[in-house]
Amino acid sequence: MRAAPPPLAADATALSRLLGTALDALREGAQVRGGPLPAGGPEAVARRLAELGAVLPDTGTGPDEALRTLVRALAEGAADPAHPLCAAHLHTPPLALAAAADLAASALNPSMDSWDQAPAASALEAEVTAALAAEVFPDATQPDALVTTGGTESNQLALLLARERHGAGLRIVVGANAHHSFRRSAWLLGLREPVAVPTPTGVMDPAALAEVLDGETGPVLVAATAGTTDEGLIDPLPAIAEVCAAHGSGSRSGSRSGAELHVDAAYGGPVLFSRTHRRLLDGLDRARTVTVDLHKLGWQPAAAGLLAVRDTADLAVLGHTADYLNADDDTEAGLPDLLGRSLRTTRRPDVLKTAVTLRALGRTGLGALVDRCMDLAQDLAGLVEKAPGLDLKGRPTLTTVLFRPTGADDEAVAAIRRTLLAGGRAVLGRARADGRLWLKATLLNPHTTPGDLAEILTLVEGSAHR
Repeated sequence: MRAAPPPLAADATALSRLLGTALDALREGAQVRGGPLPAGGPEAVARRLAELGAVLPDTGTGPDEALRTLVRALAEGAADPAHPLCAAHLHTPPLALAAAADLAASALNPSMDSWDQAPAASALEAEVTAALAAEVFPDATQPDALVTTGGTESNQLALLLARERHGAGLRIVVGANAHHSFRRSAWLLGLREPVAVPTPTGVMDPAALAEVLDGETGPVLVAATAGTTDEGLIDPLPAIAEVCAAHGSGSRSGSRSGAELHVDAAYGGPVLFSRTHRRLLDGLDRARTVTVDLHKLGWQPAAAGLLAVRDTADLAVLGHTADYLNADDDTEAGLPDLLGRSLRTTRRPDVLKTAVTLRALGRTGLGALVDRCMDLAQDLAGLVEKAPGLDLKGRPTLTTVLFRPTGADDEAVAAIRRTLLAGGRAVLGRARADGRLWLKATLLNPHTTPGDLAEILTLVEGSAHR
């Protein structure tokens, strides 16, 4: 007699029981870990996992044992973004309600490539993308947005749309502070290597941009940044938009097709929710396309990216037909056509967790979280300024703080970071600025306390004196 197959996720009773097992394992693993990440480094983590036995045994261990063992092992060996001393990267602790919504999305498992696989999810995605596009482009007539896996995919899509408007002769101009995805995307799309504008103060210099554009006679896409990865800085968007507009007028170099503006606001975009700080993004709405990530300052489980466009007509070039998914007669009969909403075919309903978060917190609630984390960054910067043995790179713009022990060389700074990692005591990033290596704290946990901030500095100072 054949054994019965394991229960499906749609079996709510089975899922509830297994969820209890997973949650217990998460708690147990975190207790064993005892800090922001596992101690011992890569070899120790790999060894502990290997000791669990074969990943693909001849005879399975059963759902309860497998789930309990591997979830506990993953939690024990995690770099936990919810721990206040885990502050290295743009890696956010997800909201519990967003994680719960993500579980529901996984259980229902809509596939966002045809309406008959995702009736409600596709309608919800249309509503959410329209609302978020309107936040980015409040004065646009027909703004729109695509759900992506994050900044890299969004930036690539922005370049693709520009290439389709202007052809392979398109020149990409970025700041020296730009995300690495622009160079990789240009390579993938058959475009020339982007031209880099100097960023002597950490942000794009509009005068230097104007000089670069003076040398370009063909179509140009300028990619500015609102929230750099290393320092959390925001390019002067209004001035950059003015330079792009002046180039398009042909006032200095004769006939030209103009300079369009894309803004990579993967980090800084959610500051739009903050009434206190949204002025930092003045000029954002003058872009043609904008990248925003909600798995950074939006507290969503990855992935939750977005590419907003000023005019939905720009997305028409992404149209694609596969007869089994969006036959012409089905589209003409009124079934929504989803293949033009992404370069991917099968994709998760990542919009659900975002929709739940937007509905639960609203602009005010999300803005309060943004404000809280930005205040934490200012608090940490203040503590560094008062510490006689530490140097501060500068007051933070968003939630990133760069600092280093006074008098330490780059080798010592790198060693401090690795010492803290090896001991499992703190997770700090690293960034190069002003020709020196700095420790980087990226504060995305709104539950971080003043005591946590002080402990970060105490650990750094202690490691510096070893």
